[in-house]
Amino acid sequence: MPGLKQAEAVSQRIIANIKKVIIGKDGAVELAAVALLAGGHALIEDVPGVGKTMLARSLARSTGCSFKRIQFTPDLLPSDITGVFIYNQRTGAFEFRPGPVLAQIVLADEINRATSKTQSALLESMEERQVTVEGVTHPTPQPFMVMATENPIEYEGTFPLPEAQLDRFTLRITLGYPSPEQEVAILDQQQLAHPIDSLQPVTTPQEVIEAQEAARQVYVDQLIKQYVVSIADATRKAEDVSLGVSPRASLHLFRAAQALALVRGRDYVLPDDVKELAPAVLSHRLLVSPQARIRGGDARQVLVNVLAGVPVPGTRAKGWVPTR
Repeated sequence: MPGLKQAEAVSQRIIANIKKVIIGKDGAVELAAVALLAGGHALIEDVPGVGKTMLARSLARSTGCSFKRIQFTPDLLPSDITGVFIYNQRTGAFEFRPGPVLAQIVLADEINRATSKTQSALLESMEERQVTVEGVTHPTPQPFMVMATENPIEYEGTFPLPEAQLDRFTLRITLGYPSPEQEVAILDQQQLAHPIDSLQPVTTPQEVIEAQEAARQVYVDQLIKQYVVSIADATRKAEDVSLGVSPRASLHLFRAAQALALVRGRDYVLPDDVKELAPAVLSHRLLVSPQARIRGGDARQVLVNVLAGVPVPGTRAKGWVPTR
């Protein structure tokens, strides 16, 4: 399909461009591209200094999308995110001054440092692609993506993200420390200047929108859809889980699998795509039971156990015909 081939080329250009800045984290870069093509949002969770902000900035630069950064702090107000109406003395009317959330790619830096009230200012925009201020609705630009960062280690002065907020993030990305060889390469790379300063767009926002539309045309067999739903249902019944994932999580896993298949040059989804993406898409949505936490279990380990108990459909599922 020509549209899918063009979309694959767009995704590969974006990934290759981001890798000029983010060294040795190919998996994380691919997940960022998957979240973008799936039309979703990404939560980047890791310790300070490993490149969380740079990943978001590189994605925005590579796509040519408008970019706004919001530094979340305890005194940040919801209106600082959504925008406000300002009285214009010359016209005698109130004019809307849009907030940073009305950009195409929004970086919510250290999102858990703001209060829950301020965090909730993102809920409407992330799900409904619009912002309502003083009863007036303003649509977000397209494409639209929120990339939020948080430090999972430091808890002092932070406010945990509520489940409703976490459920709106398509997937969670972790970067981790580079290897010694990769860290030397980073030193060499930034000896004179940061590569982000010279990074140029390799696509346009319109091409990104077309790639998102193409991703939704990727074929998903009925058995693979049932596999997605079976995984979600298993999390709701698992002994070590207090709260399983929502139907929105099933849809996000479905969309992410389509995007991953597109990025990897296929016009059909494999069960392995679903299984590979499940930890990134589902683990941040699970509430692990107190008993499991006492035993040292976490959401990712619980999810590994859940996946092990769900039968994987055969690759040559009924009705699946490869077209490449």
